[in-house]
Amino acid sequence: MRSKNHVWFEILAFLSFSCSLFYAQDQSIPGAGNQRAIEISGKSPRVQSADKFLLAQAKKIKDQELRKETLDAIGNAQTCIQHRAGLTQQDKERILQELVRAGLVEVKDQTGIPGGLLTGIFPPVIDDGSSCPHLPQSFSSAPGSDFGGHHSYPGGLPIHEANNEMAALSLADDYRKMYGRKAAGSGPEIFIDQDAIIAAPIWHDWAKTIVFQWNADGSEFQELQFGGNGATDDNGRAGDSKTGAHHILGLAEAMKRGLSPLLVITQASAHVAPSLGHEFEVVNWLRTAAIIAQVDPVQKGYLTTDKHGRLRLPPVRDLGSVNLLNADPSQTNLLAEYTIHNRSDADIYFSIPSIKTVQILLRQLAPDFGFDFEDTARYNNGFRNPVLSFLTAERLMMIYAEKGLEGVKNELYTLRARKVLK
Repeated sequence: MRSKNHVWFEILAFLSFSCSLFYAQDQSIPGAGNQRAIEISGKSPRVQSADKFLLAQAKKIKDQELRKETLDAIGNAQTCIQHRAGLTQQDKERILQELVRAGLVEVKDQTGIPGGLLTGIFPPVIDDGSSCPHLPQSFSSAPGSDFGGHHSYPGGLPIHEANNEMAALSLADDYRKMYGRKAAGSGPEIFIDQDAIIAAPIWHDWAKTIVFQWNADGSEFQELQFGGNGATDDNGRAGDSKTGAHHILGLAEAMKRGLSPLLVITQASAHVAPSLGHEFEVVNWLRTAAIIAQVDPVQKGYLTTDKHGRLRLPPVRDLGSVNLLNADPSQTNLLAEYTIHNRSDADIYFSIPSIKTVQILLRQLAPDFGFDFEDTARYNNGFRNPVLSFLTAERLMMIYAEKGLEGVKNELYTLRARKVLK
């Protein structure tokens, strides 16, 4: 086993390799383009409508504490980032060392992130190190993913979450209708926790406000992938549990705020449902988040151990039934809420190809509206980002499929008429 000092020397040894990236695009300070993104998204009716929908849904949460924390997270511009409260540089380095020792962060991955691993795990925030660090941008200005990925425009985050929220609500109702009735015409028999269905899609991507900040040229920060070593993550067997930092940091925030195991595990299931051999991924994400949040995941009920001493997902409802963890280690404590949330996050299969296609179309049409793709900052800030924020790639993709390039151009003319494009 490597010593603490050896692990840290390993990390320091890679710093020189990341210097060129660091100077190319500084991710150690809040994004210089955050304010511009706030201005763009603040003028988009589509973004504002999505934001209001999410707030309205959050108000329907019955559990008082969960409702309060959820509304605070997305509706309070001065919300405190609790998993970052009071963290010193020494605290961050200690947490990083713990993650490396646990095999949940790969030292070599720091070469791909400007500023290295520390900036990937602890992106810059306002009032960092204080008792109440603040978001570097508004919830409604954040994108839905990395630049060029799904919903990668100012306000893409609330639009993505609103779409996922509607999908989750519909899926839960479908499950109740299909599997929940005793007989034709009778009432529901099964229970699906509506609070978890509402809150999980909101909490899952919340940390994108921190991870995907905006550069001055209208591009975005890069995201660190961690939560495993990518090779032997299934309890030493072949498996890859690396995932985006936004997923891990959102879980860390939910844990630090004391949200329930049901909510946090449902939230963690967004990227994969913990069944059919995938439980280890969700377990590793929860382990990673707990280290960052500085909480004991077993004590808090987010994880448990089976008879072999392996970390597993716990039963979150005590019904006095047989514990499948000890009866058969191939079984997991699986709830319908986990799978519903996972399926509701599947819009990427349309959204990713949409943004890829539409970006090509916009480059082709840009000269007609006085923009040059080679003039990166002006193109992104004045054309690409406003167009996508107001119209969305998904809408333009559907228009293109029906009416071709001319139909897309006509949509852009409406933005020029409204003086969105100048």
